[in-house]
Amino acid sequence: MEEQNIKLTKLAKCAGCGAKVGAGVLAQLLEGIRIHRDPNLLVGFDKSDDASVYKISDDLALVQTVDFFPPIADDPYLFGQIAATNALSDVYAMGGEPKLCLNIMAVPESMPREAVHQMLRGGYDKVYEAGALITGGHSILDEEPKYGLCVTGFVHPDKMLTNSAARPGDVLLLTKPIGIGILTTAQKAEMLSPAGLELAQRLMTTLNKAARDAMVKYEVHACTDVTGFGLLGHGYEMAQGSDVGMTLDVDAIDLIPESLELANMGILPAGMYRNRTFAEPGVDVGDVELVKQDLLFDPQTAGGLLISVAEKDADALFMELKGCVPSAQRIGVVEPYRGGKRIKLR
Repeated sequence: MEEQNIKLTKLAKCAGCGAKVGAGVLAQLLEGIRIHRDPNLLVGFDKSDDASVYKISDDLALVQTVDFFPPIADDPYLFGQIAATNALSDVYAMGGEPKLCLNIMAVPESMPREAVHQMLRGGYDKVYEAGALITGGHSILDEEPKYGLCVTGFVHPDKMLTNSAARPGDVLLLTKPIGIGILTTAQKAEMLSPAGLELAQRLMTTLNKAARDAMVKYEVHACTDVTGFGLLGHGYEMAQGSDVGMTLDVDAIDLIPESLELANMGILPAGMYRNRTFAEPGVDVGDVELVKQDLLFDPQTAGGLLISVAEKDADALFMELKGCVPSAQRIGVVEPYRGGKRIKLR
């Protein structure tokens, strides 16, 4: 059957979150756009955060985000799951609960009807797993397929999390391993092992719901999901927004072994270079070998949460995360910023 033979990734020039406009370029594109002030707008586009937050009442705020991208998997159902997982993640990173979603879809006119159906079904199934609803959406014809969601969630205004409130003394925790972008790049070149493919697919379809549900029980000061800008790109945004420094223990970071092997062979996504250009001026890489640096700049699709938690709660949250996320890691500390580079690798 025709729909069984379609390879979605061959229809796309770049895949998943690797297709994101670089953070530095994005900041330039937004420069000079007038910001309208509203006292109820708690987080807007000027904050470089994961989603916008608008206060409705003293105990209710809306969290809104949108995310979509070209295929990162050949199977349409799997691609739909990954795109939905990635879009939902921004709400979890703000401490919110997703409730309503709208499909965003672009498909080639020649794409088989069954393939489109399976892509949508993948998104629906993952949204329902999150306890949310898809209530409509918008679709257009395009030469390159794309899929994602606009997501609305809820959070208590006093309990929302941003990427700009980390405090000196906080401990940095991470909930998924690093290297997904390299794995998916290798898969597109048909150089990824079956075990590596299974790992990438499992990670990219694991919701950050369990991580969110765990962290809201503790004194978490800041959070962001690690996606297209890589661990160092998103970490740098957190450090800048919070006006703090960070020290990351590279040996404590779960770097996917096959990703390291592939990076050594030069299998690297274009987004890695964009992320390095953006964040490297703010990172003291020390004597960390280049291949490990590459993974820290690697764009992740549906990556984990980077959590800045009060030191007194760090052990308890870390132990709870160990039982419910793909890879609980205690990767570093937040420090006062004393000038110079904001992130130090050791």
